[in-house]
Amino acid sequence: MFNQLTKKDIEDMQAEIENRKVVIRPKLLEAVKEARAHGDLSENFEYYAAKKEKNANESRIRFLERMIKTAEVIDDSSADDEVGINDTVKVLFEEDNTEDDFTIVSTMRGDSLKGLISFESPMGKALIGKKVGDRVNIEVNKEYSYYVKVVKISKDNLGEEAKIRSF
Repeated sequence: MFNQLTKKDIEDMQAEIENRKVVIRPKLLEAVKEARAHGDLSENFEYYAAKKEKNANESRIRFLERMIKTAEVIDDSSADDEVGINDTVKVLFEEDNTEDDFTIVSTMRGDSLKGLISFESPMGKALIGKKVGDRVNIEVNKEYSYYVKVVKISKDNLGEEAKIRSF
């Protein structure tokens, strides 16, 4: 199964890879050299910590490169008046008459605690293609569903949280 990513997701991943290779990697290599210079490696915690951090960075680079290589690129375009991927949607929950904002993102970026919901989640599936004023039934499972009303759609409004968020 391929990971579904937008062109923007892939660009962000490539930027992270570049940053990790050009900025972070040299710093971590220098930290390993400095720690190694402290002498006896068998009891040198700084050396093992520096190596561990360097290896974690290399692992992250490999993970991102593999994600890009195996990605299925999906279209994130939508009509100006419809909810699409990377759009922020303000919805009114009819059960308790409260409003909340959610940004529809690819599965890899989803983080519901930060308001980033996957287009494959029950809410994401239900909201894609809807317009302001539409009443939408969100089916969580066969026993429970709830209604929301689309109040506002903001295009290309990935908040700073979403831009910074790692994959």
